[in-house]
Amino acid sequence: MKLYRIISCLLILVMVSCKDTPSTEKSSRVDTLPYYAEATFTPNWLDGQSKEITDFHKISAFSLTNQLGETVTEKTFENKIYVADFFFTTCPGICPKMTTNMKVLQDEFLNNDGVLLLSHSVTPETDSVPALKQYADNKGIINSKWHLVTGDRKEIYDLGRQSYFAEEDLGEEKTDDDFLHTENFVLIDSNRHIRGIYNGLNKTAVQQLIADVKTLQRKID
Repeated sequence: MKLYRIISCLLILVMVSCKDTPSTEKSSRVDTLPYYAEATFTPNWLDGQSKEITDFHKISAFSLTNQLGETVTEKTFENKIYVADFFFTTCPGICPKMTTNMKVLQDEFLNNDGVLLLSHSVTPETDSVPALKQYADNKGIINSKWHLVTGDRKEIYDLGRQSYFAEEDLGEEKTDDDFLHTENFVLIDSNRHIRGIYNGLNKTAVQQLIADVKTLQRKID
């Protein structure tokens, strides 16, 4: 009888402990995400069905080439949510960590056809298709989920600075000769609107990004 009581007490303790353990999955800060239209990332809380959204800032049309030698355009991401960043294959600094965190996103949404990843090379003159393919193979990148792209340098830099607002050097004049390098991940919805920007070196920010992607997929924006 004494042994029975001890076992019963232990079972109750385990049940209470399990019940009180908080969930480790991060949730979105809001039920819907704001829209962004310029480099200060001031949030705009808009109804996704409103007329105002028609003329709101979108990622510009583009045509680049991925690690398989395939042409990648804005139509590749039609009706998809995607996360964009900027990197180069020979980067010894922040890029390896960013790639590791992008791979966290790849693994999280591996079986989710509605989510893609897009990494733009900021040294397209050296990041050829074979160089991107080797990098993809070395990093465990799944070609159908994650596009590494090269192409015209000016087009990539214009996208980074004028479409994605990827750099944080607000107010600084930039020329085509200035190097584009940023740790930011940018969240784009299925209509090519910017819905969030995140520090790609920060694990907590990446978990928030995952939560925000799921929020976008729950909402029809």
